[in-house]
Amino acid sequence: MKILLKYIDKHGVKGLIAFIKMKIGKTQAIKMPNILYPIALRSRTSDLPTFDQVFLGLEYNIDFTFQIERVIDAGGNIGLAAIYFANKYPNAKIISIEPEKDNFKMFVRNTKNYANVTSMQKALCNNNGQELYIKDSGLGSWAFTTVSKEDSLPESNKVLTINIDEILNQNNWDSIDIVKIDIEGAEKELFDSNYEGWIPKTKCIIIELHDRMKKGCSKSFFKTISQYNFSCELRGENLILINLELL
Repeated sequence: MKILLKYIDKHGVKGLIAFIKMKIGKTQAIKMPNILYPIALRSRTSDLPTFDQVFLGLEYNIDFTFQIERVIDAGGNIGLAAIYFANKYPNAKIISIEPEKDNFKMFVRNTKNYANVTSMQKALCNNNGQELYIKDSGLGSWAFTTVSKEDSLPESNKVLTINIDEILNQNNWDSIDIVKIDIEGAEKELFDSNYEGWIPKTKCIIIELHDRMKKGCSKSFFKTISQYNFSCELRGENLILINLELL
């Protein structure tokens, strides 16, 4: 009942309808206020709590003092964060990275009408062009991890990595307004090395740390980010960091 009341309070009639559809498994076309196109969810999966985080918890509803024009969405999942950013910042270019093939299909389905969203079926990492494999952690479709080759994993699970510097090069960007990072433990490697190029050019980092999935994530992240002048606050499961040198 509490969640229902929150949906009605934040989103009115459309929130009520969305809640009912999710409860009865009719999740192929969820309509939300201020969102241009219906959103498809897979019923009885982690798509539903992810939807709650983005559109009920409003974890990405941040008041910035600067204009948002360039966004990297790492761990795109089925496109919910990208959809939120695309509607909140219609003039921004959003580049999303999602490695897992079924999530990626849903991502493409959900974002196909957004001209400002570009998707890559790759894994974000500190190195570019490395071969990794998708592994099911058993925690749902929001918790696939990337690992080196294991005998039990088929070749169809193989995915190539891309690093943030390569994304900057491909798009001729000299700065980034938002880097959202939710990559199920791969943030450990991302902040271990090859960060000197992109971190100083980034105005905001939104990150969820996953020490429960890979030991050392927080240590790697804080060791690196402490070298730079960022403010930090906690919102839901995310840390919000603002580069004070770029304000």
